[in-house]
Amino acid sequence: MLRRRARRGPQAYAAAGDPLDAAQERRVRAVLALGGVPQADLPDGVQQVRLRLLERAASGREAPRDVSAWAAVVASNLAMDWHRAKRRQERLGERLAALRPPDHVPGEGEDTRLLSLAVAQGLDELPDVQRQVLVLRFYADLPVRSIAEELGVPEGTVKSRLHTAVRALRARLHEDEVV
Repeated sequence: MLRRRARRGPQAYAAAGDPLDAAQERRVRAVLALGGVPQADLPDGVQQVRLRLLERAASGREAPRDVSAWAAVVASNLAMDWHRAKRRQERLGERLAALRPPDHVPGEGEDTRLLSLAVAQGLDELPDVQRQVLVLRFYADLPVRSIAEELGVPEGTVKSRLHTAVRALRARLHEDEVV
């Protein structure tokens, strides 16, 4: 009996088609990319969002009211998880590097996309919660109310995080003399 129920959920969803339409998939990819996930990992991120939507349907929970907003928030959370894993790996690398003699560090190549790189760096330096609301608001184009509902925080908290994130990013770009 349990097997029959487990089969029905995903099969019913598969019969209905892809849980993400093309526009939603583009939005998920964009949120992941702006969240700092490398291009090579974007397909995996999109699949993770699809999988979570299918798991939600298979468990019998209601579909999200706004699948697009839900998918953007899930993608943002995945990007945050990716950054946390990356930081753990970097710290491990730093500890290992301290055990061996320093090697020659090659110089950076030409910066043909100075502004894009500066913004990406600025986004990377923001705390996770600030980066998340900034990407959801300005790239995923979600209103403050939707972001607050999806993240389960008050609208004032979202506004405060947005204000602080924009101010920090602007200061970073002025500091680097990019703008």
